[in-house]
Formats: sequence, structure tokens, C-alpha cells
Amino acid sequence: MKYQLRHLTQYCYPQAVANSYNLACITPRQLPYQQVLQTALTVEPQPSALQQRVDYFGNIQHFIHLQRPHQQLAVTASSIVRVQPRHNVLNIQQGASLNQLQHYLASQFDVNALQARLCLNASQLIPLLAQAKALISPLLQQGQNILQLTQALNQYIFSEFQYDPEFSTVVTPLSEVISHKRGVCQDFAQLAISCLRTVGIPARYVSGYLETRPPEGQLRLVGADASHAWFAVFDPTLGWIDFDPTNNLLADEQHLTVAFGRDYADVVPLKGLLQGNGEHQLTVAVDVLPLTE
Repeated sequence: MKYQLRHLTQYCYPQAVANSYNLACITPRQLPYQQVLQTALTVEPQPSALQQRVDYFGNIQHFIHLQRPHQQLAVTASSIVRVQPRHNVLNIQQGASLNQLQHYLASQFDVNALQARLCLNASQLIPLLAQAKALISPLLQQGQNILQLTQALNQYIFSEFQYDPEFSTVVTPLSEVISHKRGVCQDFAQLAISCLRTVGIPARYVSGYLETRPPEGQLRLVGADASHAWFAVFDPTLGWIDFDPTNNLLADEQHLTVAFGRDYADVVPLKGLLQGNGEHQLTVAVDVLPLTE
């Protein structure tokens, strides 16, 4: 599938601010199953400095500095991306056992193993909670490989937790999500990651988009799409396999990847510091438009 993407983040301030320093992470990734055919980042007003870098995980980030006073900041990423089928459902039966995974992590020291080990530990937003281990422990079965366990966890979160966009924010503790059994895609992804890490399985957070389609007979609303989040687990033979607990899916052609890291804090779409009144009005508009090949 081929898509045209547009992600707008706009800040409006009641009074002029200056020396706005921002870090944007909204440029899609070039991956074996995802080709970025075109991409551009525009900033209004004109920035004093705009620099691109690649972080430890290979994500594309842009440093943006606005020195002059301004009352509005708009950052727009526009891209054309082709996403290919991953057929991950066919790999479920081929997953490594937990013993095989642990042997690999203990004996290998290449980049893949180092990144996997980094995603095995607690991180800024994902503690290794006893409640998370208690949640996944009943799903462990004799002879089960790590992908089968992950699929069972994916289905459990989808079935037992309620999607509630009014419940949480980006700083809601994971313990609250578990206690109330509700949250949004970010919460469900980080919950799954915490569960998996407590039993020794590396898992990482993935940010991106999910193609959404309007009800039959209704027009597609411009800007009505939203960012999405899911997670991936590491298999020593198959690599990283992506799961979407919000929809009980393995990520495929409808999932467009922007970035991945230890948790949401590694892949915040736009964050920064400024000089002036911190009050602001935030507007985010996302469009994921399928294109004919």
C-alpha cells in the first residue's frame, strides 16, 4: 500500500515567546517493509536553525530553534510512504523459546543484541511492575515460544482493558492503567512492554499511524486521523515482530512506522523549551491518505 502522510503540530501562545528550542520526531522510518519515497519538514515561522540527526535507534529527529519572538509555531511533516505486507502471522509458530532467547542475549554482543538488552530493562515511563508480572504469569504455558506468549498477551489486553481516551494523559502511571483496566494505545503498548520485560523478553515502543477508513457512505474528514502506538518483541532469528494490542493485530500494511525506542519518552513527536509564558494552545492534525499505485 502507498500512503500520503501529513502530520501538523501547532502551538499558539497568548503572548510572544522567544528562543524556542524544539526536537521533532515525526519523519517516517526507512525499513525493510517500509519505503519512504518522499519526505519534507516545514516550520513556520522560519527557524533560526533547523538540523537533522539520527538517534541511537535510527530514528530521524530534527532540532528546531526559533530565536525571534513569535506567537505561533507550526511544524508539518509531509511524506509519501509505501508499506509492504509483513506476513508476521506466519512467523508465530517459528518463534524462539525463552531459553533460546536468553542464551542469545547472554552470548551475543552485536548491535541487535545490545539494543535488545537495552529494551529488557525498566525505562523512564515503563517500570517493571509486580502487577505487570502478575498479569502475564497466567499466560505462560509449557512448550510456548515467545511469539505465542506475546500473541496471548496482545489478545488479553484487547479483551480485558477498555479503550478510554478520557482516562489517561502522557504522564498517567502504568500502575493506574492496570488498576482501572483502561487507557489508550500508548498505555496498552507500554503495559505490554512492562509485562514482557518482567519475564525476560525484550520489547520496544513503536510510534506511527494506522490507516483509518470512514463508515460506508460518509466522507473522509481531513485531519481526523491520529497518531498510533504499538509495541514489538525481539526474536533472535526473526528480529523485531510488531503487535498492536489496541486492535488485537500483528502490525501489517495499515501500520506506518515513524519511530521506536524504550518508551514514549524516546519518540515524543514534538517537545521543547521556550523563553516566555508557558501557556499555549495545541493543535494536532494527522492525515493518512491511501494512494493508488
